[in-house]
Amino acid sequence: MVKVASYFAMSLGAFVFWQTMDKVHVYIALHQDEKLERLEKEAEIRRVREEFLRQQRDQDPVG
Repeated sequence: MVKVASYFAMSLGAFVFWQTMDKVHVYIALHQDEKLERLEKEAEIRRVREEFLRQQRDQDPVG
C-alpha cells in the first residue's frame, strides 16, 4: 500500500511540475515576443522620426 501511495504521489508531483514548467515556458515565450515587438516598434518610430527630421532640415532654408 505504501508503494502504491508513494508511486501515486511521485506521479502527481511529476505531473504538477511538468504543467508548471510548461506554463512558465509559455509565459517566457510570450514575454519575449512582446519585448521583440516593442523593440521593433521603437526602432520603427526612431527611423520615421529621423526621416522626418531629415526632411525638415532639407526644407528649412539655411541662412
